Amino acid sequence: MSEIAEIDENWWYGDPGNLPTPRSIAAHMALVEQIDLAHPILLCADGRLMDGMHRIVKALLENRTHVPAVRFLITPEPDYTNASVDELPYTDEEI
Repeated sequence: MSEIAEIDENWWYGDPGNLPTPRSIAAHMALVEQIDLAHPILLCADGRLMDGMHRIVKALLENRTHVPAVRFLITPEPDYTNASVDELPYTDEEI
């Protein structure tokens, strides 16, 4: 956990028009409550977080020092970039 730089960065609200609101924070907390920490976070080859911030937040809340992680040797190209959740081909059950 101590090597995850993103825990001290503006992860979800980086866009100037996307400010945190109590509603958006509650939505993130609802996701955090549902997280299963048995699933690993994903790190790129440089060690940056690719997926798993809700798992990181849950681990922080539980005062964990370690979480399961997979680090790619070569960072794969993303399937989608700059796409809204509504544009992704996932169902609610898969998210």
